[in-house]
Amino acid sequence: MKYPKEYLDEIKLRLKVSTVVSKFVSLKKRGKEFVGLSPFKSEKTPSFTVNDEKEFYHCFATSEHGNIFDFVMKTQNLRFGEAVRYLANLAGMLPYTFSKQDVEREKKWKEYSSVFKLYTDFYHNELLRNESFSKVRDYLKNRNLTKDDVKKFNMGYVEKNPTFFDKLKSEFSLETIIDTGLFYLDDKKKTYVERFRGRLIFPINNISGEPIALGGRIIEKSDYLAKYINSPETAFFKKGSNLYNLDMARKLSNKFDNIFLVEGYMDVVGLSKNKIENVVANLGTSLTDRQILTLNQFFDDIAICFDGDESGYKAALRAAENSIKDLRPDKNISFLFLPNKEDPDSFVQKNGKEFFLDFYKNNKISIHQFIFSHYKKQTSNDPSSMAVFDKKLRSIAKTIKDDFIRKYILEFFLERISELTPFTNQNKNYYKKITKSLEKTKKYFNDSKSFTSIELKEFSLLYLVTSNLKLLGENIHLIEDIKLFTEINIQIFDKILSKLKLNKELKVYELEIDTQLIDKINKFAPIKYILKNKSNKEHEIIELLDDIKRDLNNYNLELRINELELKFSKDLSEATFNELKELKKKQNIN
Repeated sequence: MKYPKEYLDEIKLRLKVSTVVSKFVSLKKRGKEFVGLSPFKSEKTPSFTVNDEKEFYHCFATSEHGNIFDFVMKTQNLRFGEAVRYLANLAGMLPYTFSKQDVEREKKWKEYSSVFKLYTDFYHNELLRNESFSKVRDYLKNRNLTKDDVKKFNMGYVEKNPTFFDKLKSEFSLETIIDTGLFYLDDKKKTYVERFRGRLIFPINNISGEPIALGGRIIEKSDYLAKYINSPETAFFKKGSNLYNLDMARKLSNKFDNIFLVEGYMDVVGLSKNKIENVVANLGTSLTDRQILTLNQFFDDIAICFDGDESGYKAALRAAENSIKDLRPDKNISFLFLPNKEDPDSFVQKNGKEFFLDFYKNNKISIHQFIFSHYKKQTSNDPSSMAVFDKKLRSIAKTIKDDFIRKYILEFFLERISELTPFTNQNKNYYKKITKSLEKTKKYFNDSKSFTSIELKEFSLLYLVTSNLKLLGENIHLIEDIKLFTEINIQIFDKILSKLKLNKELKVYELEIDTQLIDKINKFAPIKYILKNKSNKEHEIIELLDDIKRDLNNYNLELRINELELKFSKDLSEATFNELKELKKKQNIN
């Protein structure tokens, strides 16, 4: 059976070609492409290229060419199904099982996408050709939109008294049509009504460019109709998981490091018309984790640019507090606030591309600076207000998932609080005690990026052991079976174990380990920040040790599972499969 196109497209959405290829080939960025030595022949001069924008690799030495599925099949000697399973696992997706439910879902998807294709194409052609749509065309002209703009975004217009429902009924079941969300039942008239009647429509596409939902805008002023409406959520459309124009914008990720995130469809169209095409819009909801993670797949810097009014500011604040927790060392989120009563579309139409981009460069503000600035405005310089301010910023910093980003931003907040006057000037010593200078933090952050997550976990283990030699010397059974993975850390750990077995009352200096190595462990072990807040009771130390042991064990399981999955993809052995199943059970238990 064939894999559904939707499933394969989801894999491609989550994995850049360079991400997959770099697992097997050392790549270097060169312009819009990556280059490396060919995996298909022995060579000294790189002839192998990867283009994420066009989603292919090409080897000039051997003429090998293809997408991520082709690459894995050819370099790892896998069949297509095996390559799909490998890539799905790499993308963090469940394997496709070809169950009855999967087959039924694929059938429904084909019908769903067919209805949307017919619907959007029909009303797009109506907008271009129907002579009675003069009011719509006047509206588009007033918005400076041309026929080319309409074609580029496949925009359409739905008549107020359409008959397209009857046309669809001749080809599809009523259930299929209703499931798209394009129509709803008018209980009084007992007829099915077009949800987007009397509206300009903007197709919302999936990553492959296929329409899965619509946004609709009225073109006449109304006191009782919402200016914009979106499709309801369906089996194939979730507002929090999609972004308008992502299918086109993602292709520019090799050309641009940043992406503009705006509020409205017309903002996307207006910016694109002015040659700013690295732009997407959220779909009338608060910014979600999934949308941030999706954009981070393709771009290093997300620039959030909402309308320059009160509602736009409030939406930006919600976006900042929600998205800061997903901030990563190699990714940035910034905000751009436009003059009052301006939106990105109106602003770029008035001032042009270059002015907009210069305004962005000179006025963007980082996410943590924006949050600090907002809450500072709510604060008066008295102890009670400052305490609330301090507590709020700490609580926001605590939500950040990445350890180093969390530490850096907390120190930024505390450093800035310490600079406020007059109240905090009297308490600067207090803040200095709990914060380091930003320059020192930056150096620490940059240095720590050279270590892998498992090395840092091992540092935590070694730090915990060397800080509690007496306790663990008396309970050596708690640590003697722990497995480490980094050569130098293994050597240090083995030496500690052998010394502890000879002397339970060991002191750190008696370990005879290079002091530079001890200093490195003490400096970069993340657990030291946790230990500062502990009472150092024996049960707390052992609980922390158990947590580290569990993490190291899970890492070992993950390595073994990856080995067995690769082995199983080649030999399809029942013994391998059973071993794999047992290891995954252990992984779930842990």
